Amino acid sequence: MSIPDLSQKSLGRGLSSLINNNPNLQNRPSISANDLSYLPKIKKGVANQILALNVNQIKTNPHQPRQDFAEIPLNDLVASIKEHGILQPLLVTETLAGEYELIAGERRLRAAKIAGLNEVPVIIRSAKDLEKLELSLIENIQRQDLNPIEKARSYKKLTEEFGLTHDEAAKRLGISRAQFSNFLRLLNLPDNVQKGLAENRISVGQAKVLLEVKDDNKREQIYRQATATGMTVEDTKKQVDKVKVHAYVREIKKDPQIRDWEIKMQEKLNTKVSIRRRGSWGGIIEIEYYSEEELEETINKILN
Repeated sequence: MSIPDLSQKSLGRGLSSLINNNPNLQNRPSISANDLSYLPKIKKGVANQILALNVNQIKTNPHQPRQDFAEIPLNDLVASIKEHGILQPLLVTETLAGEYELIAGERRLRAAKIAGLNEVPVIIRSAKDLEKLELSLIENIQRQDLNPIEKARSYKKLTEEFGLTHDEAAKRLGISRAQFSNFLRLLNLPDNVQKGLAENRISVGQAKVLLEVKDDNKREQIYRQATATGMTVEDTKKQVDKVKVHAYVREIKKDPQIRDWEIKMQEKLNTKVSIRRRGSWGGIIEIEYYSEEELEETINKILN
């Protein structure tokens, strides 16, 4: 599949660049929730103009990153649509099967159905999968932030389903590679910690600090303490540092030759390496990685 180059688009302009160049939208009053009769009806192959489309003809975007549509914001939107109508048309694309798939506007579509609308105003646009995912991200980030885990999963989809490197994906989203990679690392946290982060029981800063703890039991202990006592990022870091100090004390008791090998391997591979003996002749070498891209880079360094 050919991947469109979206690197020149800014994150904040993605939707406006698709909508504002349409002359039908210039000086257009809000669209009444009760009267779409002046809008032309859908015709196959028609694009780039405002049309009326039955809500039951619109399929949701399978790449929609938002999974949790909060009840209160949706209720507010329903009330607004009932009183003022839909202020901005939904964006849809016509599939090869002749169906209409939502690109942007899922909250508006859900609210329109609840408000009892049979038809909604739409603009038909041609969009490949990557563009659809980016547009959904743009709309949600602009209007109502995704929680950190939803955002991390959306970023992961860019690398796994569309074959983008961290650099390429970060450029398309208008963020740094470090920001992109740091969000992906959140998915290395245990499920219960991810759930706590998604529910705002801990902050992204605390989650990043917890990633430094390699002992699952210690990490769980600090997480429970943080959520139970309302610890700040600084408090969480202090607890993590205590765990790291204890780990370091155990570490310095290692055979100096083993420790020297670990340091050299870490410098070579640019990631943490741990060597542990088991008995007189065997042992384990652990090499850490935080993404599929880092795994591939590490393997290539070893093989070369």
